[in-house]
Order: sequence, then structure tokens, then C-alpha cells
Amino acid sequence: MKVELTPEQRALRSEVRAFVKEEIAPHAGRWDREEATPREIVDKLAERGWLGSMVPAEHGGRGLDMISYGVLTEEIGRGCSSIRSLLTVHDMVCRGILRWGSQGQKESWLPRLARGEVLGAFALSEPEAGSDAAGIRTKASAAEGGEGFALDGTKKWITYGQIAGLFLLFAQLDGKPTAFLMERETPGLTVTPLRGILGTRASMLAELKLEGARTESMVGRPGFGISHVMGAALDQGRYSVACGSVGIAQACLDACLAYARERQQFGQPLFEHQLVRAMLSDMITNVRAARLLCMRAGYLRDIGDPGAIAETSVAKHFASATAMRAATDAVQIHGANGCHDDFPVSRYFRDAKVMEIIEGSTQMQQNTIARFELEEL
Repeated sequence: MKVELTPEQRALRSEVRAFVKEEIAPHAGRWDREEATPREIVDKLAERGWLGSMVPAEHGGRGLDMISYGVLTEEIGRGCSSIRSLLTVHDMVCRGILRWGSQGQKESWLPRLARGEVLGAFALSEPEAGSDAAGIRTKASAAEGGEGFALDGTKKWITYGQIAGLFLLFAQLDGKPTAFLMERETPGLTVTPLRGILGTRASMLAELKLEGARTESMVGRPGFGISHVMGAALDQGRYSVACGSVGIAQACLDACLAYARERQQFGQPLFEHQLVRAMLSDMITNVRAARLLCMRAGYLRDIGDPGAIAETSVAKHFASATAMRAATDAVQIHGANGCHDDFPVSRYFRDAKVMEIIEGSTQMQQNTIARFELEEL
């Protein structure tokens, strides 16, 4: 079987690659140091329809197939993992609404999300609940007067929570995990920036405090929050992170090939040293393998294969580990230079570690993959 991109997918890759080279990569280090994403780059993503990549055309989006979406997130991640994180969480909100939202919610929010008028953020994690999503402590109760719900609790590590206008929030309603949509300006919702993050520092993380914050917008039914809404959104997030991890690994490889050609040690370029070549060859092999796993996961997602969830976990597990190995070797090849912000491999190293944690940690993916395989026997 021949595995390759279609002409349309190659054209998209060229378009995104040129955009990243011009608009993202030259500025990514500065954004990382400033721990902020400028509104101008968000607007440029919106102008190209990339904030609506997951939204069907009927709701104003581009409705990309999954392999095309993978190409988009890989190339963006190759330039800046924080900007890729914006696509990831924004698309997770779009996916949750598209899959489980009411017709009214779809008509109200999807066109605005697709145009970038509103940015979406995924509010699941709490100070005491991360991988154990069912352990969330935020509570929802019937609001006074019988209209809507009042939410109380704390959400933490919310990517782009500082600038998001719409949150897909999860809370316990009568002991049942339930999903809600909440607008940023809701009374009782306080957003506090989080700084000093290890990696993806420009992704503008926030803590949300809810003190009687009211919403009438439930997504799905009570009890559907974890098993259905969160599941659909996180599955999308895992695929995006997997492809973005390939982008980090490719960026490491690009940096190392250029450095190994130019850097002289013991009278010859680093590339001429056998052990350096061994590190580069492993990097090349793993990047290609990770990309193929992502393409397979994307293909299965496109055709609606029930095995797509398991293959997405495999892709995320392998690609994030590949990014971490590539970044570790990239810093090693660069030596002391690799430990300084003047060289982007130091940022790749920090960002790659984050990929092994978000949207299901490495250990969570290992448990999931083994369980799926056992069920197939």
C-alpha cells in the first residue's frame, strides 16, 4: 500500500509551512519569553480559516479531513507548540459542541468559533483532578429561580484560559459528571493568569474560580460529561497533540542537521562524527514512524473505523515520546548552546516534555493501549 498525501493535502502543507516560516517561527522564542500570544497572530489564523478547520462548511468552517488537519497541526507545531495548543483546545471545544451540542448551541457558537470571533478553552483539570477526570470536584446545582445552573469550584491549567471567550466546563450535577458552556463575562467567574510553566509558555494558561457562576447551557445530558462529551473532545485533542509532537520532532531534526553541518569539532563538522550520525539516523527514523502512525489514525478517523480511538492513543504515545527523545538528543548535539534560549532546541525540549503529559499522560496512554489490545483478543 502506498501512503502519501493527496495533491490538496500537499498544497495545504506548502501553504501552512510558508505561513509558519514567515509569521510564526521567527517570533516563537520571543512569545515564549513573554509568555503571551499576540492577538495579531490569532487574527491571521482566523483569516485563513484555520480556527474553523474542525467546523463543517454548513457552520462556516473549512471542515478539513483528519489527515489534512494532521498536516495543519504538525506544521504549526513545528514552528510553535503554543500556537498549536491554541488550535488544539479551540478545536476540542468545537468538537464537543459539534458532537454533543444542541442544534441551538451549534448555530449560536460554531460560526463564531470558526471565524475566531470567540476562542474556546477546555476546562476540565482541577487542583486535585487531572488524569482522574471522574474525580472533578466542581459542583453544579439548580440556580435560584429554576433557570439554569450555578457552578462552584476551581479549574486549573486551562490552556488559553486568559483570552478564551467560551469555556467547555465539567462539573458534578447531583453526582453525575456533566458538561456546560460558560461565557467569559459570566458573573461569578474569575480568571487568573498562570505563569512560570515549563513549556508551551505562550499558551496563556489560567486558573478559573467559579462562585455561583450561572449558565443555562448544558452540553448533552446529565452524566454524559466524562463518558461522552469529554471523551469526544479529548480524542480530538490527543490526535492534535500527536501530530504537533511530530512537528516538534521534525523541528529538532531540522535544527540538528543544520547545526551538525556547520559546527566544527576536532577539525571536522559534527556530522562527520559517527555517534552524531547515529543520533540523527534514529531521529529521522522515529519522526517518519510517528508521522505514519498519525496518518493511520487520521485515516481511521475519517472512515469512522471503531479502532480509530485506540490508534489515536498509539499515535499520541509514540509521537510524544519521539518528540522527547528528539529534543533530548537535539540539546545533546548542540552541547552548551542547546541549554540557552538563543537556540530553539532548548524550547523544543521544554515543550516536548509537556506533550508527554497533556491530553492523557504517557502512562494513561499505555494503560489505554493495553486495555484496547486485550479486548481485541
